Amino acid sequence: MTRLKCIAIDDEPLALKLITRYVHQFPELQLVQTFEDAISGAEYLKQGTIDLLFIDINMPDVTGLELVRSLEKKPIIIFITAYRNFAYEGFELEALDYILKPIDAKRFAKAVEKAVDYYKYKHSGAEGKTDNSLYVYSEYRMVKINLDDIEYIESMEDYIKIHIHNAKTILTLMPLKKVLEKLPADKFQRI
Repeated sequence: MTRLKCIAIDDEPLALKLITRYVHQFPELQLVQTFEDAISGAEYLKQGTIDLLFIDINMPDVTGLELVRSLEKKPIIIFITAYRNFAYEGFELEALDYILKPIDAKRFAKAVEKAVDYYKYKHSGAEGKTDNSLYVYSEYRMVKINLDDIEYIESMEDYIKIHIHNAKTILTLMPLKKVLEKLPADKFQRI
């Protein structure tokens, strides 16, 4: 079983305890360290490699957004915050998910499941496995699309519209050329 190494950064000790408790409920996760300030967390991130980062946005000195912007190599990011108004910036930083405080256990589990799936998807090529999914950003969140459900993909300059069988069309900022690199050539053909 693949275990994702993760850290949590939050200036609220109670929030960190809750995140720690929730993380320990998932055998797929290995909590390596927790930090009560962004500066200590940033120092750790410069020296160690992690797969998943749980991070608060509104912290003194350095915000979670500033820390994530400063990272050269970004892990999978899940923002945990009390503020809804930072969702757009989280999306711009390609965060996988955005959980509002107080942290709900079911919502946390959904975010972890998404992170594990995304990690497997990103690393499936290295292991020679093929995943039957495509991940794209749409409406400020990461969306998993089953390849078998895609009817067709429509190009719209820098955007694409993914038409899904019996579901809502998904619009994402991605050129057609880039999505074609992610799709299996035996299932999709450009016309």
